Amino acid sequence: MFISRFNDKQALGLAAASLTATAILDALDAKNHASIILATGASQFEMLSALTAVKSIDWSKVEVFHLDEYIGLPSTHPASFRKYLRERFVEKVSNLGAFHEISGEASDPVAECQRMGDIIRSREITVACVGIGENGHLAFNDPPANFETEEPFLVVELDEKCRRQQLGEGWFATLEEVPRKAISMSCREILRAKQIVCTVPDLRKAEAVRDTVYGDVSPKVPASILQKHPDCTLFLDVGSVSLLERIA
Repeated sequence: MFISRFNDKQALGLAAASLTATAILDALDAKNHASIILATGASQFEMLSALTAVKSIDWSKVEVFHLDEYIGLPSTHPASFRKYLRERFVEKVSNLGAFHEISGEASDPVAECQRMGDIIRSREITVACVGIGENGHLAFNDPPANFETEEPFLVVELDEKCRRQQLGEGWFATLEEVPRKAISMSCREILRAKQIVCTVPDLRKAEAVRDTVYGDVSPKVPASILQKHPDCTLFLDVGSVSLLERIA
């Protein structure tokens, strides 16, 4: 696990986007195609803004998967991750090859997991852009996460700390409005990516970052599984890095 520290979110986002863009361009040079995974949430604002500004990528040769979606939430809701990525990524790039959306409104969420799994299984993932939750979650794999499943997507229960984070970030007006279930990419599927770019700003994430980096690999800290990936870079700011005493 590699760690990069920055003084502000803007610099952090630019650096994370630069590494992501390099991975995509390398894949396009080698295979004329790239499959990538994009996270959502407040932690990704600056990174996605910088990534969409990269002019050298032929986006028609890139397909995008997203990590998770609330079950039962309309795609028009401000907290919908489909809406988030359409507005902050898909509509900002030219002629994107494909955007594989998780339908949180599917009548059968398990079948939707299977549908998405059937698509992604045949892909070699160039780079996964992820974040870490305040409770240490990776995607919507809240603790204790399922580290054993081989399924690419699964139905998960959201714990209260996760739901309060969504409330605190302003996506919902009340805790009661935050859904209790979601479809999430599994931890093992995220680790299948050739490269992982993990963008984690803010002091409120400091404990989760510390436990991810210093703790044992444990379902109690889902993001700790990133320790097992051979090419994972954490992009941190002065707040999120603050409990990593060995980082200059």
